[in-house]
Formats: sequence, C-alpha cells, structure tokens
Amino acid sequence: MAGLVVPDPSPTPPEATLAELKKSLGLPSLIALGVAGVVGSSWIYTSSSFFADLGAGGMIIGLLIGAALAACVALAYGEMTSAVPRAGGEVVWGYTSLGRSAGFATGWFHIGAYISSLAFYVTAFGTLLAKYVPAMDAIPLYSVGGAPVTLPVLAAGLALTLVIFGLNWFGVSLGAQIQVVLFGAMLLIGAALVIGALVVGSPANLWPMWTSEQPPVASTLRMVVPGITYVVGFSLVAVLAEESSLSPRRVGRAVVATVGCAAAFYTAVLLATAYVGPWEDVAGMDLGTIDAFTAAGLPLLGLGAFLIAVLGLITSFLGLFVASSRVVLALARSRLLPHGLAKVDERSGVPRRALLFILVVTVLLGLLGPGAIIWFLDAGGVFLGVVWFLVVLAKYRLPRVYPGLDRTYRARPAFLPAVGALGAVLVIVFTLVPVPGVEMSLQWPQEYLILAAWVVLGAVLFVLTPRPTDPKRAFDEMVGSLAGTLRQARRD
Repeated sequence: MAGLVVPDPSPTPPEATLAELKKSLGLPSLIALGVAGVVGSSWIYTSSSFFADLGAGGMIIGLLIGAALAACVALAYGEMTSAVPRAGGEVVWGYTSLGRSAGFATGWFHIGAYISSLAFYVTAFGTLLAKYVPAMDAIPLYSVGGAPVTLPVLAAGLALTLVIFGLNWFGVSLGAQIQVVLFGAMLLIGAALVIGALVVGSPANLWPMWTSEQPPVASTLRMVVPGITYVVGFSLVAVLAEESSLSPRRVGRAVVATVGCAAAFYTAVLLATAYVGPWEDVAGMDLGTIDAFTAAGLPLLGLGAFLIAVLGLITSFLGLFVASSRVVLALARSRLLPHGLAKVDERSGVPRRALLFILVVTVLLGLLGPGAIIWFLDAGGVFLGVVWFLVVLAKYRLPRVYPGLDRTYRARPAFLPAVGALGAVLVIVFTLVPVPGVEMSLQWPQEYLILAAWVVLGAVLFVLTPRPTDPKRAFDEMVGSLAGTLRQARRD
C-alpha cells in the first residue's frame, strides 16, 4: 500500500469541506451528456474518405469492434462510479486505489485530452459553417501550421465558447436541459436519415461491403482503434456522477449504456449513408453523408446530415467543457492543483473558478487555429489511452485496498475490463509507433514534441506541488461524504 492515502479515522471538522456540487442530473441528462458529448461532427463528412480507404464494411464493423472494446473499459468505469461517485471520478479512483501520483496522472492526461478537443472546437465551428457559408473564409488574420484563421471563423468560435461558458456559469442543469433537447433533435434527424435511406435506397447499394482491393479483415482491423475513440462519452458520465440525482447503481449502468447508445447512433447513420446510394460513389464525394443524401435526391436530408454535424459539435463542446472543469475541481480538491480552483459557489453549486480556468486555456489554445490544434488533438489519443489503462488498473486494485466497500454495480465477467485495457494499450501503441496499414501515428516532430512537453510539464507541476500539510483533511475534501464509508471499508 505504499503511496496510498490512509487517513486516520478521527472525524474531520466541518469547516474542512467546501461547498458540494448540486445533484441535478437525471438519467436523460447523463445519457445526453455522455452520448452527444462526444458524437462530434467530422465523422459525418469524413465518412467518404473512410469508405474509400476501408470500405463501408471496414468502417462500420471496425467501429462496432472498437465500441465493444470501449464497452469493456466502460464496465470498469461503471463499477468504479457505483462505488465512488465523485466529481472527476478518474482522479479520485486513481488517488484512492493507486496513490497520489496515479491520481495526478489520470487527471493531468484527462485534462490534456479534453482541452485539446475544446481548443479545436473554437475554430472548427466556423470551419464547419464555411461548408455552407462561403463568407466564413473571408478576412484571413494569420496562419499557423499552414491553416489560415479568418475573422468570421474566429468570431463565431469565440461567441460559441462564451455561450457554452455562460450556460455552465449558473448551474449544470440549464446546460444539461439544452443538451437533452439538442440530442433529441439529433436522434430525430438520424431517424429521418434511416427512413429516407430505406425508402430511396437499396440493399444492392450496400453489398458487397468491400471492393476487391480492400481486404475485409485488414480493412476492418484498421478501423478498430479509431472506433474506440468514437465512443468515449462514458467517461463524461463518470466525471459528472457527483451531480447525479440517481442511485450509484443506476449511474454505473448509465455509464455502460452510453457506449451502446453512441455505437447504435453511429451505426444507424453510417448504414443509411451506405444504403441510400452506392457506397462506392459516396467514397468519391467530398462531404460523405451530406453529399450522399443530396445526390440521392433528398437535399433536405442532406441538410439534416449537416445539422447533425453542427449539433454534434455544439453538444460535444458543451459536454467536454463541463466535464473538464470537474476534472480540474477534483485535482484541486486533492491538492494536486492550486486549492483555490476547488471553490464551489454555494448558491449555484458550480465550480466557477475551475470553469474560468478552462475558459482561459481553451481560448488561448483555440487562437492557434486548426493547423496547430490538430497536433494537440492527435496527442489526445495517447492521453485517453493512459487514463483508461489506469482506471482499469484502479478497478482491480480497489477491492484490495477497500475490501469492505459496497460496489452496487459489478463488471461481469470480471475479466472484460482487462480486455478493454488491451484496447487502451492499442490506442497508445498505434499512436506512438507507426504501424503499416494503420494511419494513426503522430506527426513528426510537432506532435511528439507536444506529447513530450505535456508529460514534462505535468511532471514538473507534480514535483513542485507541495504535499498537503493535513493529508486527512485533503483526503476528506477529495472524497466528500464518502470519507467515512471509505475509512470503514479500507483494509487495516
């Protein structure tokens, strides 16, 4: 148990704990935040390039295999969330199960993955609008990494960022309600795409699902690792568990259900794309699903596909923004970041300082534009892989450290999370090491330098951050009302 926090059983004075987050999220909000929080937008218009490289079968079946591996990790998340439903879950699980350094590593790499996506969305929003609004490409301001940043794109992105920030300033419930509405709209549009494809399309458009130049097995396996990253929304549910009004068992189930919902949504829309017209023709189009339905004589549904992309970007922005602030909150509570960031507004129950921190970092990085941010985004795959591996490790370690802790949701069979950890390792390996046929490796030297810089910066912060003078007090604040339960459950 070296390195683990083992506070003494004496009670902590009431003043040690800051205000708690409000429990205002129900099941629809959690599912909407988890699924719509990572659906994103690029898959809608890049489906054509995936079809061209891997075939319709390679993309769809590979995505499902990747989702199955992610579901194995989600089982670990579900079990850990039911046992320790606290904001910034991975930080708390790593800290309590594996020690202080593991708690920092999970939080630091998680922030890296989230922030890279948030910064990307700042200019991605205007760039997406430019596909239908040519004026967005006017008035170039500067260029970074060969990608120009224009005034309309930057203005639209900054405006959306401030709106997302404002939705979270007064409480998570308002943003969650909007997320449910937007997710509902995405589901309705997705259903319309499926119905339209069934009416206009033909099975002959889908079969065969590979061309003669696309080996089915190899093409499918090439999509597995990207497919894992398509369904990472379950981590958002775990991060927000403290704000859920559900029982820990139901929150654990919601974590796993998020993977199934996301995979079903992707599969339905992509199958509709390959069914509405010959998928080989779609492979030669510029905007994937959008062009596929337009070419099939359904321009309104083509516009609907574009709206899914826009809504997916907004919902991902909203979900990741709120989740990022909770990871910062967890690190600050455990004294792994400045403790001032742990302050929660008593009236709204919102960690406003953490929100401001995320806003500032998002805007500063977002100003670099897509040419530079894509470097951060690619490195985010490694960050997520590290987080997932540590969470699975913590899942197997937790019962040994706290044998008396009640885990109301159990991963069954117990070996499946280990299979998910293998998927996490694959993400790391395929991103760091060039593998023939799997185009996921980082760009040299920019992305490797960013990865190294993030690791070094984290190590420096960890070393320079002083250990708390009162470890028991810090532990109690990190786990909140669960402190007594964990003390009683721990191994003496």
